[in-house]
Amino acid sequence: MRSDANIAGPMTDPVPGPRTESTGEHVSRETPPPMDDTPIGRAAQLAVEALGRAGEGLPRPERTRVIVVANQKGGVGKTTTTVNLAASLALHGARVLVIDLDPQGNASTALGIDHHAEVPSIYDVLVESKPLAEVVQPVRDVEGLFCAPATIDLAGAEIELVSLVARESRLQRAIQAYEQPLDYILIDCPPSLGLLTVNALVAGQEVLIPIQCEYYALEGLGQLLRNVDLVRGHLNPTLHVSTILLTMYDGRTRLASQVAEEVRSHFGDEVLRTSIPRSVRISEAPSYGQTVLTYDPGSSGALSYLEAAREIALKGVGVSYDATHAHIGAQSDPSMVEGMQ
Repeated sequence: MRSDANIAGPMTDPVPGPRTESTGEHVSRETPPPMDDTPIGRAAQLAVEALGRAGEGLPRPERTRVIVVANQKGGVGKTTTTVNLAASLALHGARVLVIDLDPQGNASTALGIDHHAEVPSIYDVLVESKPLAEVVQPVRDVEGLFCAPATIDLAGAEIELVSLVARESRLQRAIQAYEQPLDYILIDCPPSLGLLTVNALVAGQEVLIPIQCEYYALEGLGQLLRNVDLVRGHLNPTLHVSTILLTMYDGRTRLASQVAEEVRSHFGDEVLRTSIPRSVRISEAPSYGQTVLTYDPGSSGALSYLEAAREIALKGVGVSYDATHAHIGAQSDPSMVEGMQ
């Protein structure tokens, strides 16, 4: 249970700070201008507040939560969501590992992790049975955040896995043998439902589905849910859809609100109250090898991911999301997935 100090409202309140002025002709650099007078000042204010809020910490899960970020539809923000939620959780004080299962290696790029062909990668873990600890790298900009990178070798792993023993559970075994303490493992899946994604579903307990707030948002979701149901029935009885995150939300359009309403009517409490806005800063950050949390901490995208991470963490330990928000269900009901079939 958190202390009251950690139960905070939306990250938009001003943060007053002391000012120190020099007595000479020149004003000290420590003297901030009125922060809310300009858009840049407001962004700086939000950045200070976001980083301060992130440092509060959140309740840690009793055991490692393995969250599979999946959606067979491309371009919905899977990788963006994976790396920014991971960074947000780490900034809140958690120890987080990102496993990049997408042969494109975009999550590795966004975290500033070297993943050229010779680098030990998740391919070596799945196909060559290399210990996971030998491929994990720390993320330079965020303390407590680690990454198991993907290399181009992973593109052939789907075919190579077919002939291997226990091909669906090789990632699960590697995670179970990993001895370093972790609070969260986030697995970034490719936009397909092949053996790489099946390995992720067998290894995980929870599925997080990012859904783009655009036309055809729910297209193809039925097949993913059926696969989750199949894996739960035959390979991993604890697997369930715990979280739906609305991404690329544009509040100026009627379509976005209609899609959000439709998703909430289907999934109920699994849908986070926080949605991720369409943001230039979120799109720019990976090209600098950064998450939006370090690239522009005061941006709307960074603040949204910090709030989404807070919501995920509190749902996992059965605490309502926030005193100023409507109550969020403590634990998702796996039967809801069955109801969607």
